[in-house]
Amino acid sequence: MFDTVRKHQKLLQLVLMLFIVPSFVMFGISSYSGFMDKETDLIKVNGKPITAQEVDNAAKRQAERVGGNLQIAQSLQFRQAILNELLQQRILGFAVVNLRLQVGKEALIQSLQGIPQIRALYRQDGSFDDVRFKQLLASNGLNEEQFYASQAFDLKIGQLVNSVARTEIGTPKLSEIVSTLYETERQVQALSFNAKDYLSKVNPSPEELQAFYNANAKLFESPEYVDVEYIVLKADPKEDAKAFSEKADQFVNMTYDQSDSLKPAADKLKLSVQTQKGLTRSGPLGVSRDHPLANPKVVQSLFGDEALKNKRNIEAVQTAPGVFVSARVVTFHPAQVLPFKDVAAEVKRQVSQRAAEKLAIAAAAERYAALEKDPKSASGFAAPIWVSRNKPANLVGSALDDVMSINPDKFPAVVSVSNPGVGATLYRVDQVRQPTGVDAKVHKAQAQQIQALAAQSEFAGFMSYWRDAAGVKVINPLKPPSNNSGT
Repeated sequence: MFDTVRKHQKLLQLVLMLFIVPSFVMFGISSYSGFMDKETDLIKVNGKPITAQEVDNAAKRQAERVGGNLQIAQSLQFRQAILNELLQQRILGFAVVNLRLQVGKEALIQSLQGIPQIRALYRQDGSFDDVRFKQLLASNGLNEEQFYASQAFDLKIGQLVNSVARTEIGTPKLSEIVSTLYETERQVQALSFNAKDYLSKVNPSPEELQAFYNANAKLFESPEYVDVEYIVLKADPKEDAKAFSEKADQFVNMTYDQSDSLKPAADKLKLSVQTQKGLTRSGPLGVSRDHPLANPKVVQSLFGDEALKNKRNIEAVQTAPGVFVSARVVTFHPAQVLPFKDVAAEVKRQVSQRAAEKLAIAAAAERYAALEKDPKSASGFAAPIWVSRNKPANLVGSALDDVMSINPDKFPAVVSVSNPGVGATLYRVDQVRQPTGVDAKVHKAQAQQIQALAAQSEFAGFMSYWRDAAGVKVINPLKPPSNNSGT
């Protein structure tokens, strides 16, 4: 029910999360100054650049913050997400300055007390450790004035985001109209024309089968697959956590630095090199879900260019707590078209199915033409049922849309809906009604979902306006980082 609105509500939540970044990450006010060479400028906001070095530094901080391998920070996809976040913050910062928003002293104090690092500086007697506070700021490259300004700035952005997200629909009448549309019921009868009922009427010739095979060779390919070798590092419950952490670092570094073989890491850590044949993009067959090669990230890496073309080790992947895996491709087997004799039965099945589907669609069209002349005829239709958008029964997608969009003035009416790969179905609609009972909880939920969609739309418009006002200009595309990036 109401899937579209619910989907947008989740999108709104995701968008808002991007802007709520803890102050100690320090993406904030300090990044609003400084100019680099134009070659490093990526995007300008109000004439001030976001540079490649800023993105690289922010990516490293974010990777460290979530406990990830710093190699993640080198990923173009990860760095692009960081660039998008920095851009959104700059646009919001521009809006905050231009709107001249203010933050009260009490709100600032409350916000500071909500930061775990700040709370930890209070002694048992309630006094504040000012020395440790200054040390903490210094370790982040800030003085007190910069920190307070940054925190206040973040609060202003939060106020701005929240005020826009609380956009309300001007009148509850719209929510009531939408709920009514979703509750309205229509009486429907169905008449299906399925290809399976026409299979006995088709008998493709050998020439037709061969012609279909020749024209659709891609349908009869064996998938590409690889034979791989891999090593697994598992934590010993009896082992000291620090010792395992050191082993894990060795595992990650050695498989990455000596990427032409798994043997050095295996020998150093006393691991066995295991093999697996027939690994496809869907993963290995006949293994348990917790098998190290069943991890989607491992499979994706093994089919990347570095692994396939250069036979390099994949970057170590943590597949479970205390479990690290690295692997490499030994042999790549490309996709191949199977001989006709090996797939003859499947060719015949597909050709027969398509021919039967055409017969089913033709029969549906013939019956539809007859019903247009005599729509009151219900011969052959299934028993009538009542459906609505809230309770669609077995009607989905275009079938439900077509049934619910018929003008009641034209009842009884018939619509034909194509079912690709199956045939066609005729739906006869002859009555409409409103349900006797109204579910207040459903109405309230729908009103909230409509509210979320309105807020999402309002926020998108808000960001678009301030993006234009800030004169956002793309200077250079984001590129893979250089070896000395951020130094």
